[in-house]
Amino acid sequence: MLEIKGLDSGYGDVGILHNISLSVSDTEMVAVLGSNGVGKSTLMKTISGLLRCTAGSVTLAGKDITGLPPEQIVEAGLVQVPEGRHLFNGMSVLENLLIGNTAKHARPRQKELMEHIFELFPVLAERQAQAAGTLSGGEQQMVAIGRALMAAPKLLMLDEPSLGLAPALTHQVFAALRELNKQPLAILVVEQNVSLALATCDRGYVIEDGEITLSDDAAALRQDDRVRKAYLGM
Repeated sequence: MLEIKGLDSGYGDVGILHNISLSVSDTEMVAVLGSNGVGKSTLMKTISGLLRCTAGSVTLAGKDITGLPPEQIVEAGLVQVPEGRHLFNGMSVLENLLIGNTAKHARPRQKELMEHIFELFPVLAERQAQAAGTLSGGEQQMVAIGRALMAAPKLLMLDEPSLGLAPALTHQVFAALRELNKQPLAILVVEQNVSLALATCDRGYVIEDGEITLSDDAAALRQDDRVRKAYLGM
């Protein structure tokens, strides 16, 4: 579904990512792991077209989307849930969800997509008239995920979905992502909670100083001494 080869990116003359190559198959949930400031969010922004790459390519479902503007990348089927959620706090849950239903291929499916989101997150159905800014952090993350799903993505990317959430809500959000993945929906998630990410995802990549230093299936990474020492406190 997603194939990234030799990707370089950064800000102005400052290079952040160096020769990044990774893939996500149609049925996989894949984690990108690493500490703060190593380039994880830069990678997400580059894939989704918010930053221009200086080298390499990004392919989605066999289509080269390298350098396309973000709206065309969404139309191609790649949708990102940003770090910090970025909801319209004064608007209702329903209005926030509808904002996500702009892709041409998704508009005719608006009712179907909305019903699916309310089935996945029943609390949003109960609070669809409530202002998004009055929800808990976990509920706001559900709205952000729901808004992305309203675009009927082929691949869903999430940047730090557990950020600021209580442990119980974090597990609820990741359980929902796993259910989405079973549909199947390809998922790429950037996450600092390495233990939870490796317990949920199929495979993982570790980024250090803008480069991928490790990649393996999740079970192998959980047992890797470098991961255990650096990220799992063992």
